[in-house]
Parts: sequence; structure tokens; C-alpha cells
Amino acid sequence: MSKMLKDIIENNENYQPGLSIDCVIFGFHDNQLKVLLIKVDRNPKWSLPGGFIPIDQDIDTAAVTILNDRTGVDGIFLRQFATFGKVKRNDQHFDKQVLEYLKIEEAKGKWLMRRFVTIGYYALVDFLKTIPKPSSDREIVEWIDHKEVPELILDHKEILDKALQTLRMELNLMPIGYNLLPEKFTIPELQKLYETILDKKLDRRNFLRKITNIGILNKLDEKKSNVAHKAPNLYSFDKEKYDEVLKNGLNQGW
Repeated sequence: MSKMLKDIIENNENYQPGLSIDCVIFGFHDNQLKVLLIKVDRNPKWSLPGGFIPIDQDIDTAAVTILNDRTGVDGIFLRQFATFGKVKRNDQHFDKQVLEYLKIEEAKGKWLMRRFVTIGYYALVDFLKTIPKPSSDREIVEWIDHKEVPELILDHKEILDKALQTLRMELNLMPIGYNLLPEKFTIPELQKLYETILDKKLDRRNFLRKITNIGILNKLDEKKSNVAHKAPNLYSFDKEKYDEVLKNGLNQGW
């Protein structure tokens, strides 16, 4: 168990009772949509990054704090997408036997044994700028392909699936890529990002027409280097137009 969690248990009166946050952090690398997962040694199951909410902190602020602690990145794209609160969602996760193993007094551990309703957020981050941060030497933090996710604790698989479903639906309502791709990219790389998230093949010409019509791309006077075939043009996002579309939304079917 991390020192952070022990401190929270010891000082649980400083945290909102029965409420937590779980974050699905997506990154894109080597044509894979990856998710950041955590595992404590000796525990075969992994988990999403998450935490409890200080009573003097807004929920969104608490989510930003958790993400910054885990990734070292500021200005992350963050969106609240669902709440999870089944009656028995954390039964036996912190039962008496676990508390004994963690050397936590049962009286103090009762706070942790109650049901916690958790608020789900998903985040889109630049894989290459993200430095996963374990909170102790017993913790492992890794990027894992979203199609190869191992067994997760509690209802974290349900939370992850819901986040991916939400992201796929919102592709029709907002642009993505600014937070997941490097500053300069090619159209095939952008298309591959969409195909990976949607889990389907897109027509090249149709994709180019639709993405160009949105008006968020700048074609650069540069070509991609170190490629075996004809070098494709490089593009960047027009941040001002990107933010405008993000704010106003779009109606785009992929």
C-alpha cells in the first residue's frame, strides 16, 4: 500500500465520505491506443489511476490533481463521462483480511470498507510527454494497449469500457488529435488514430475530405523524413480553430 493511501486512511475526515474519482488516461503510440494502469506488487490485478476527494476541493480540481500526479503533464484534456455506484461495487476489496494484511486497524479501515460512488473521467495525453509516476516503490505504472488490458479490480473494466464507448461517440461531436499526436503529423497518422479508436477501417479519400472540411489543419512546408516510400506532407493543428470547434461542436459521422 502506498504511503499516500495510508495517510488518507489515517486522516479520512479530510476527505469527502463515500466519493472517489477514477481516471481513464488514453495515449497513442506505435499505432496503439494505450491506457495507463497501476498495479501494486503481489496483487495480480491492475487498476485505473484514481483517488479520494478532499472536502475543500472541487471535484474537477481533484481530478486534475490526480492526473498531474500520475502523468506530470499540465493542461490535460479532461472530460467527466459517467458515475458508477452499484451497491456492492467494492465488496471484499478492502475486507477484514485485507486490512489485516495492510496492518490497518479495523476501526480506521471501516471508512475504506464502505461503498464509494466513483466519478469517471477520461483524459487524452501526449504519450511522449507523459512520465508515469508510481506513488511508492511497491507500485508499477505502465501503458498497456487497450485491447490487451489484464484483469482489473472492482468495476474498473466497466469504467474503461464506458470511457472508450464515450470517446467513440464524441468523435462525431468534437475533434481529437491535438492531445494525442505530436506537434507535426501526417494525414495517414491522423487517420490511423481515428481507426484505432473506432476499431474500423476508414476510406482514405473520404477521411481526408471530412477532416479537411472541419478546417482545423495547417499544411506545413515540410515532409516526413526517414520513410521508405514517397514522403507525405506534415500537418499541424490550428489551435485557435481547433478550440473553436471543440467549444461549438460539430456533427460529423465517421
